[in-house]
Amino acid sequence: MSTIRFLRTFVAVSEQGSFAAAAGRVALTQAAVSLQMRSLEQELRRELFDRSGRVAVLNADGRELLPQARRLLALYEEMRLPQGGAEDMAGAVAVGAVVSVMGGLSHVVARLKRAYPALDVRLVGAKSIDLAEQVESGELDAAFLVEGSARPAGTLRWTPLYQEPLVAIAARGSPGETAREALAANPFLRFDRSQRTGALVERALRRAHLRTNEFLELNSIEALVELVRQEVGVTVVPQLRLARWHEDHALRLLPLQAGGEPVVRTLGMLERRDHGRAHVTEAIRSACEALFGS
Repeated sequence: MSTIRFLRTFVAVSEQGSFAAAAGRVALTQAAVSLQMRSLEQELRRELFDRSGRVAVLNADGRELLPQARRLLALYEEMRLPQGGAEDMAGAVAVGAVVSVMGGLSHVVARLKRAYPALDVRLVGAKSIDLAEQVESGELDAAFLVEGSARPAGTLRWTPLYQEPLVAIAARGSPGETAREALAANPFLRFDRSQRTGALVERALRRAHLRTNEFLELNSIEALVELVRQEVGVTVVPQLRLARWHEDHALRLLPLQAGGEPVVRTLGMLERRDHGRAHVTEAIRSACEALFGS
C-alpha cells in the first residue's frame, strides 16, 4: 500500500510546510520524504509542489489533490476497522472549535477517549472563519463555531447547538444603569470586527442606534471581560454558556436589544458530509449538547 503511505506523507507536508518538518511527523528522513513525493508525482503524472523556494508550497494540482487525499485516507481508515466496525468508536477524527467551546469540548473528548481507547481525536483551536475553511478543505472533519451569515456549501452540514445572547458588561461602580447609558458613559472595549462575533456585535449596535466611545479592539472575550473588571470600560459580548459572570460581584450584566428583541449568536457544528466519521462527530456533538445545554 505504498500509495497510501505516500498520501499520508503528502498531507503531512501540506500541513507542516516543508519536507523537513513533515519528516518528523511521519518518522522518515527528509530525503525519504522527498523521494516519496517524487514517486507520488510520477504515479499521478503531475507535479504537486512549487519547489522554487525553501518551503514546500502546493501548486494548483497539489491544492486540488489535498481534499481528495484526505477523503481517501479517511476511507482507508474505515476499511481497516474490524468487521462490522463502521459504527465502532474507533479511528482518527480531527475536530476544531472556537475558544469559548474548546474547554467543554476537551472534557467531552477526554471522556470519550476513556470509554473508547481506539478513538483518536485531534483537537484544533481557531477562529470561526478559519475553522470553516479548514472543514471545507478537508483538513478538519468537523468544527464547533459561530454561525455565519452565508449558507454553507452543499458539501457541508450545519447543525445548531445552542445560542448565547449579547449583553453589555460594565464594572459594578461604573456610570450607567442600562446598556445604552453604560455605552454612552464609558470607554468601549470592542470585540474584533473581522470575526463573526464582532460583526454580529457591530450589527446589533447599529440596529439599536447605540452610541459608543471607541477605546480599544481585541479578539478575546475573556480579555475584554477582565478589562471591564479592572474598570477600563464597558464591552458587548455574548453571554458565554459556561461563564459565571452573573456571580461576579465586580461585574454588571445589562440586557441588550435591537429592534425590541434580544440579539443572539448561534454556535453549532459544521462538518463535511463525506468524512466517514459521522457516528463519531455525532457522539461528540450530542455530548457537547448535554454539557452546554440545548
